[in-house]
Amino acid sequence: MELMEYLTSTSKEVSELFTSYYSDEKTVLSQASNYLLNVEGKRLRPALFKLAAESVAPGSSKDIISGALAVEVTHTFTLVHDDIMDGDISRRGRPTVHVVWNEPIAILAGDVLFARAFVLLADTHVDSSRKIEAVRILGKASEDICEGQQMDMAFETRTDVSAAEYLEMVRKKTGVLYGTAGALGALLAGAAPDIVSAFMTFGEHIGIAFQIQDDIIDLTRDTAISGKDQASDIREGKQTLIAIRAREKGIDLTPYQHDLTSEEIQEIISLLTDAGIIAEVTAEAQAYVDSGIAGLSILPDSMEKELLVRIAQFFIDRAY
Repeated sequence: MELMEYLTSTSKEVSELFTSYYSDEKTVLSQASNYLLNVEGKRLRPALFKLAAESVAPGSSKDIISGALAVEVTHTFTLVHDDIMDGDISRRGRPTVHVVWNEPIAILAGDVLFARAFVLLADTHVDSSRKIEAVRILGKASEDICEGQQMDMAFETRTDVSAAEYLEMVRKKTGVLYGTAGALGALLAGAAPDIVSAFMTFGEHIGIAFQIQDDIIDLTRDTAISGKDQASDIREGKQTLIAIRAREKGIDLTPYQHDLTSEEIQEIISLLTDAGIIAEVTAEAQAYVDSGIAGLSILPDSMEKELLVRIAQFFIDRAY
């Protein structure tokens, strides 16, 4: 099976399940809570959950699919709250929850989504000991995500963020939930602790690579392709790995912290390319993908394992 075919199928399945679980929208809060769940995306985390489960025990994902939903509603909860903190007005091509309603309702909607995650875990058809461990993993992941968001906000007032600090922030804010998706899929499918741990590391590493690639896309891809405001990270003085590596090489990007013309963006790209920074950061992302894939050597060969490898590479091959 091709990767995009698998992702499309999983996205459709997850969307249909959300509709069946949360179709009753009698209150304003239920409407706000379901708002982003009803927008179909790639559903990468549920796909990772399913592939992990199936690689451990073929046919197992059907009985534990609510665990995949738990990861996705946790992800959506973070988006709702992040949009409030960042003051973002659009998400996935539509106005953000706090724009459509208001901030108090958006905060409560995020809280509802967070609570739903643990109900969904309880709905999985596995023994209680595995459910308890699943709750522990997801709870710890949620704490790490909040820590990562706080670190990201704190970086906004600093110009001395180190690469190690940046990578730890990205691990917590982005990597941990990908790791949790894989770990929960494996755990609830009956995997041994070493396999669960391997999936946690795999997800964390490809999640870090995903964010590094996002930083590269922000700078190098035209808005028409990426859907992002090109070079916004540079304009806003954001402490990305690109900016950190540039500073380490004595390149001052602060003169570009203003509305940028197309010519200025190309000037920045040329400057960073000639200094070897784009290639260096790209290589770092690839190294995280490679290390994550290497950890899957513990698994027997299967179609699911091959798709996991393809997902990992997709994280840094994508153009948007």
